[in-house]
Amino acid sequence: MKTSTFTAAAIAGLLAGSAATADLVIPDLSYRTGPYAAGGIPFSDGYQDYFNLLNARDGGIGGEPVRIIECETGYNTEKGVECYESTKGEGALVYQPLSTGITYQLIPKATADGIPLHTMGYGRTSAADGEVFNWVFNYPANYWDAASVAVNYLIDENAGDLSGKTIALVYHDSAYGAEPIRTLEELSAKHGFDLSLFPVTPPGQEQKSTWLQIRRERPDYVVMWGWGVMNQVAIQEAANISFPMENFIGNWWAGAEHDVTPAGAAADGYKSLNMNRVQDYPVLDEIQSLVVDAGNAAGDGNNLGKVLYVRGMYAAMLAAEAIAKAQEIHGVSDITAAQMREGMEALELTEARMAELGMAGIGPEFSVSCEDHGGSGGGLVQQWNASEGVFVPLTDFIAPDDEVITALVAEDAAAFAAENNITPGCM
Repeated sequence: MKTSTFTAAAIAGLLAGSAATADLVIPDLSYRTGPYAAGGIPFSDGYQDYFNLLNARDGGIGGEPVRIIECETGYNTEKGVECYESTKGEGALVYQPLSTGITYQLIPKATADGIPLHTMGYGRTSAADGEVFNWVFNYPANYWDAASVAVNYLIDENAGDLSGKTIALVYHDSAYGAEPIRTLEELSAKHGFDLSLFPVTPPGQEQKSTWLQIRRERPDYVVMWGWGVMNQVAIQEAANISFPMENFIGNWWAGAEHDVTPAGAAADGYKSLNMNRVQDYPVLDEIQSLVVDAGNAAGDGNNLGKVLYVRGMYAAMLAAEAIAKAQEIHGVSDITAAQMREGMEALELTEARMAELGMAGIGPEFSVSCEDHGGSGGGLVQQWNASEGVFVPLTDFIAPDDEVITALVAEDAAAFAAENNITPGCM
């Protein structure tokens, strides 16, 4: 199985003049400790294990081994910035901060340093505007897409009409949790549903008063923007007030196994979004045999195939494909961060390519351009089956309301450009 469109013949030609190879440096800003570790650990395991697979199976990417530098952030913004500063000089090609707070701090730093950020499905939503945010990418989808996908799903569930319905947003009271509010307000005005807001103080271990208020107000649906222990507590509190789980929808950071298992059977029927499909991909068997069984896994192997492990693997695949594209564009195997940015901006992911990589259908097809760093914007809805212990997809990838999202992205990006004296344009 090939790992890139960069052919073996081209690689041989590049290396013919030199016996030495460098390495491709990928920092992993992980969090294996603290209240968000339950989500951080499987993502980091999947992220690292995919690169470990490429090293074991293919000798890296384009003849260059991948060197992963893990730095623990604890999901703490200050520590995340420290990790960035301590690793950027190693030749870092791309950063995946895995935190909206860290992302906001790194956007100006990484831009000044000329190192791309990939904030996959999180971070500053308007970074989808590539002419303003030249060094930031948030494909395949962003938070405003996610909010719209959830609403579009509910519109379908209600025969095309949400007028008179009430949607409550239970959200992590942080930059992350507040991201969807503007979009939901716009969609509320457009579709005639009432929106009520319920901020939860991080990390979210105390929510009784929130859910008692929800019991009093009796919204038709609850949408949750949670992370870490907040999700577990919310699902248990929803069960405690007998809120119907089929009307409770988390975003794609509130829909992993560890979010629902503490509530046991009471979590059955809970729904969430997902930006990637979870199933038994052939690539997982390769990781098991060539990485986990070989003793080279990032963790103990117990997270293999879980929701956030697969998402971390997906993120690593997107980075690897961008590296291969950059190698192809520039005719070199040992690329720079600036060349990596060009590879990310030229990335195109097709159904055929995902199948070739052993992960058919893991995400939507999309392409990236100078103008659009955001991808397709699609997301699917999945539902927890407690008896089977799995999330079952209910839909294919649902498209967001591009009319609403595009206008919001343009407005916010223009404001950012004005505040920071940026003249929008392609590099």
